[in-house]
Amino acid sequence: MPKPVISKASTVWTGDLFNGSGTTSLTGSGLGPFDVDWDTRAESGAGAKTSPEELLASAHATCYAMAFSNMLAQNETPPTRLDSSAEVTFVAGEGIKGVELTVVAQVENISAEDFARIAEEAKAGCPVSQALSVDITLDASLA
Repeated sequence: MPKPVISKASTVWTGDLFNGSGTTSLTGSGLGPFDVDWDTRAESGAGAKTSPEELLASAHATCYAMAFSNMLAQNETPPTRLDSSAEVTFVAGEGIKGVELTVVAQVENISAEDFARIAEEAKAGCPVSQALSVDITLDASLA
């Protein structure tokens, strides 16, 4: 049985939700700190700060690429390259509304049907997908 891996992150927040700010760090890897605040999360969505949804999008894009690459290899059609991205939609007062996954893949000797089937299976099998209870769409294409 595989050994469980514990991933760690921490955040320090000062002030209230709307006027406060914080820093989040990826404790396990030592990356960060990354600045966070409400404005970046719910108002502007851009800038030199991050948000929980951006971190979730990064995790989902990475997890999906890993799952998809493994399933393609098991199909004996390993990818040359996968460019995956995730867009997480957040609405203030309502929460995370959905995720749009996109992947452009370079894969030799695979039919369009097999590619589409494996892409969908990877979406369903990705542990981050499984952890979310929102609609997840996928746009998968061969380069």
